[in-house]
Amino acid sequence: MDSGLTKSRIEALCDGVFAIAMTLMAFNVKVPSRSGGSGAVSLAAALFELWPQFLTYIISFVILGVYWIGHHNQFHYIRRSDRVLLWINIIFLMFLTAIPFSTGVLGEYPNDQIAVVVYGSNLLLVGLLLYCQWWYATSKHHLTDPGLDPAIVTMAKKRILIGPCILLLAIAVSYLNTKFSILIFAVLPVIYIIPGRIDQHWSPRE
Repeated sequence: MDSGLTKSRIEALCDGVFAIAMTLMAFNVKVPSRSGGSGAVSLAAALFELWPQFLTYIISFVILGVYWIGHHNQFHYIRRSDRVLLWINIIFLMFLTAIPFSTGVLGEYPNDQIAVVVYGSNLLLVGLLLYCQWWYATSKHHLTDPGLDPAIVTMAKKRILIGPCILLLAIAVSYLNTKFSILIFAVLPVIYIIPGRIDQHWSPRE
């Protein structure tokens, strides 16, 4: 059943939610309090103590950028929408807007294995929902052009699944060493920044 909404409405909502989530990310880094000393030395020390928050902020902000680009690229090929696609996006956005919270938890407790699991699971769910959207939209081409190259569909699926696989690895590694998990989180966006074969098929929207 057609929802009656154009795909541009979905894109507009998602763009707005992404913008808000990326803005909220900065609020996890708190301005150091004046208590406990004075002068440049104490401020420098206080800023240094905030490095876990700065690190998780940078990682999460770039990962959000990766998810936004992935979502945008999918809608380059998606031509129509229906109720199922709308609800996949609603659930996708629900977990997406939780990323500032899970980022704050990891920034505050970088050595706590539970914090790593919460953060990794949050990103994992967002990545899997992005995959579900692509799988659903391209299934039998019912939301894409019938002539969409099956190779593009397959390459996109494989590229999307790289993220969830890496995140599962990071969660598993957290049971041994949380620092290694955070390092894996940092590597994740770099993999997507490097152009893949699917990027060769990208062309400007007409």
